[in-house]
Amino acid sequence: MAKLCAWNNNINKRRLHSLTRLILLVATAWPFTAHAIDIETPGVGLTSVPLEIVVSDVAAGSDVALQFAGRTHRGSAGADGRVVFDNMMTETRGTFEITATANGESMTAQLRVLPGWISVMPAFLAIAVALLLRNVIPALLLGLWLGSTALQGFSPLGALKGLMDVLVVFIVNALADPDHAAIIVFTMMIGGMVGIITRNGGMASIVRVVVSRAKTAVSGQVAVWLMGLMIFFDDYANTLVVGNTARSVTDHLKISREKLAYIVDSTAAPVVCLALVTTWIGYQVSLIDQAMQSIDGLAGMTAYSMFLHSIPYSFYPILAVVFVLAVAASGRDMGPMYRAELRARRGNVDSRSGDAMPAMDGDTLEAKPDVPMRPVNAFLPIIVLIISLAAGMFITGEGETITAIVGSADPYKAMMWASFIGALVAAGLSTGQKILTAHETVDAWYGGARATLFGMIVLLLAWSMSAVTGDLNAKGFLISILGEALPAALVPAVVFVLAAITAFATGTSWGTMGILLPLVLPLTWAVMTVSGMADPSGMHIMYSAIACVLAGAVWGDHCSPISDTTVLSSIASGCDHIEHVRTQMPYALLVGAVAIGIGTVPAGYGLPPWISLLVGGAILLAVLRFFGRNAEDSVD
Repeated sequence: MAKLCAWNNNINKRRLHSLTRLILLVATAWPFTAHAIDIETPGVGLTSVPLEIVVSDVAAGSDVALQFAGRTHRGSAGADGRVVFDNMMTETRGTFEITATANGESMTAQLRVLPGWISVMPAFLAIAVALLLRNVIPALLLGLWLGSTALQGFSPLGALKGLMDVLVVFIVNALADPDHAAIIVFTMMIGGMVGIITRNGGMASIVRVVVSRAKTAVSGQVAVWLMGLMIFFDDYANTLVVGNTARSVTDHLKISREKLAYIVDSTAAPVVCLALVTTWIGYQVSLIDQAMQSIDGLAGMTAYSMFLHSIPYSFYPILAVVFVLAVAASGRDMGPMYRAELRARRGNVDSRSGDAMPAMDGDTLEAKPDVPMRPVNAFLPIIVLIISLAAGMFITGEGETITAIVGSADPYKAMMWASFIGALVAAGLSTGQKILTAHETVDAWYGGARATLFGMIVLLLAWSMSAVTGDLNAKGFLISILGEALPAALVPAVVFVLAAITAFATGTSWGTMGILLPLVLPLTWAVMTVSGMADPSGMHIMYSAIACVLAGAVWGDHCSPISDTTVLSSIASGCDHIEHVRTQMPYALLVGAVAIGIGTVPAGYGLPPWISLLVGGAILLAVLRFFGRNAEDSVD
């Protein structure tokens, strides 16, 4: 009986198996199941802005009819079973039904079409709130919320979903991106290295060695300028170390606190903006890379190579550094700065009769008390950092020329290697010489890394804003309204002015870069395309536009009374903050005007940047020569 039951079970299993095979065979052969149509649409559409609709999962060679906004469009499926319908457009807003038909089968999808101006409102709201609140983080958050709500739908439920998507979709996706994580790690690593070599006395010792050789007011100013160039990898470290360390020497040489604050401030952000290995570089390259992803014509270039090409077009930072040297070496000054220097030569270096603003006592960006002053403790980690970066670029790049190697290299990996090795060397020197204990070394690293935290939060929100504006197709809207109206050659100048105003009002160069770069690069490329310059012959406009976002942000941050580096320059130099802003402003305005008029505008029309730099530098020297006066001569 048991054998009979087993035999029956085997027969039933064979029948079930045969039936299953038959069902699968029929399902496979049935054409409607094998080629179920799928319609891919953007999250939202914009009125009067072309959009792309893709019909997929269609039998190769099949004719496809697409109905959208009252019109029928036809196409033929390729070997991959896809048909791309581009340049779809409607003049009216609302919810549209899209129907695709192929081989007698139809599929329907819906698409919301919004007014085009809504796509740029998140960025504009972020700028407006930043100007109003003087804080970029709530500004970016509100801009993100508006953009996310637009994607969900303008309703109470859509606003709630949009608010939740800000965190669980856009910020999480930005943080989960491997390249983004690499940038965060690199920036915190190099910030930690700065904290260690500051705490072990290495940077302060470099400043003291150089500045102590100064014997006159002119040599003292040049020495401070030189120190600003040497501490090129972080603007905060530059400002605090140079200002605090040089103050006693410049006081002795009767150099005004206003002049010290000016030199410190003008060799902080302008230098860090140009250097190849800084706490800024990861942030800048990442924003450029994010903006480049939506530009097909730049697919063969890396963000790091784009940054390198943009440096010659950074007219304001370069001319600002040159003008500081000219002022320091000539001993000539103009306007409020001349009056401050005249007062200092007469024995009063501080406008408040010696009531110096105290430095940031207890901060980790200061040398530990009574540590030995050994310049090697700063020089060696920095040299190792630079060599490691060069080696990393060489290892990860390919080609026979330096340009080819750098262009194909993986800058994120190279920067991570370099920053990690540099931090290890700094830690090894500090603990090996028993300058810092292991606990103090970790605390110093953490203090330096913590100084980058605010910037990383801004960067994370900027990445998210870029994703939101991308989903809303903001670049498409800007292209549609400005692509033919704005001359390509003037785009960089307009970008500089916009970045400068934003940074001046908000006091943050990083926030300005994060808001503008995702919009400026696609717009610049679109204007170049309309003008027939979207090729190697027109790349100078793209390089200049990138430089103008960075340079304009630095100018605004440099001049703004609420800028962090401006405030820190006043604190580190022991200078009245309002006096620092008042004496520095005429110099910054002069350099900014020359940078735009002699540099940015002519460069947009194709003038080589080195000519603009030479002419601009000559004009600044001429203005200083004819309008500047020497305080030493007036005292005598």
